[in-house]
Amino acid sequence: MSDALLDLSDALSAAQDDALIEAHVARGELVATVVPALIPQFVTYLKADAACQFTTLIDITAVDYPEREKRFTIVYHFLSMTQNQRIRVMIPVRESEIVPSISGIFPSANWYEREVFDMYGVMFSGHPDLRRLLTDYGFRGHPLRKDFPTTGYVEVRYDEVEKRVVYEPVALVQEYRQFDFMSPWEGAEYVIPAKTQD
Repeated sequence: MSDALLDLSDALSAAQDDALIEAHVARGELVATVVPALIPQFVTYLKADAACQFTTLIDITAVDYPEREKRFTIVYHFLSMTQNQRIRVMIPVRESEIVPSISGIFPSANWYEREVFDMYGVMFSGHPDLRRLLTDYGFRGHPLRKDFPTTGYVEVRYDEVEKRVVYEPVALVQEYRQFDFMSPWEGAEYVIPAKTQD
């Protein structure tokens, strides 16, 4: 375990005691769990403090735990090229909870937060343009939630008659499916059995 990461953990505990819930080293990286409402304060400290200098936001994503009271964990990855260190910052949030945006601190957070909103439905307050990024404007639901159906709710196709794209409810027609569990060579009529020697 790196002494530098342990020193950083101690420094964060001392300087950001109100924001930091817990910090530990996992797989050679410092992992900090932070109070959701104080994420901008914590991220500002990570970026500006001379001992940290985490000036590169690598990614923001989320993890869905439907069985938990705080269903989502928002995960931020930062890099300090000056200190040659990485930190993973996590905030646990309820499904209806609104997370403060860090796009004012890291402009690159704009699209990452939009992606988390689109895929998981997590809202970010103070975001300059929080709208869908990867799905269509009329898309229903959030595809990376674990309760989202694998088939989706609608299917999209181009209609030659109407000369436009049409949306239709997903229809899984069972009578057209064939559940033949034989291997390709079993029961095939074109296969000639090998002659046995007499």
